[in-house]
Amino acid sequence: MSIKKIVTIGESILRQRANEIDLDEIRTDVFRCLVENMIETMRAAQGVGLAAPQIGINQRVFVAETSAGPIALINPKFTKMSKKTTPYEEGCLSIPGKYGLVRRATEVDIEALTLEDKKITFTAKGFFARVMQHEMDHLDGILFVDRIEEQNRT
Repeated sequence: MSIKKIVTIGESILRQRANEIDLDEIRTDVFRCLVENMIETMRAAQGVGLAAPQIGINQRVFVAETSAGPIALINPKFTKMSKKTTPYEEGCLSIPGKYGLVRRATEVDIEALTLEDKKITFTAKGFFARVMQHEMDHLDGILFVDRIEEQNRT
């Protein structure tokens, strides 16, 4: 496995909608290696999440730390988002040194595929819900700085 270079703001891939991943691709050793590299890269950078576009790969997959260890979510989508939101300071591995208050849903329901090619659905709450939304934004070409509340822009 290897640590990959994290793409930083200004690179066009961070502003593109990532491509869906073909089911046959999920089953390949190359794809499994990509996910393992993403986890290693996220941990080396002391992050809690990392989307494929952040390492220059235009695919709809991200990894995140959980209390049970890292997870990889492939072709994820939200099926429900709470109306209740809360602001919290965010940063991003692709925008070093920049932080700002971002208002996000406090709870989200997610549907995705796993590395085992199984469809999963789960509810994320609190900080974990925030991580899911931040990483999903990366898959849609949105950066957290686009969501910073106006009075908190620096």
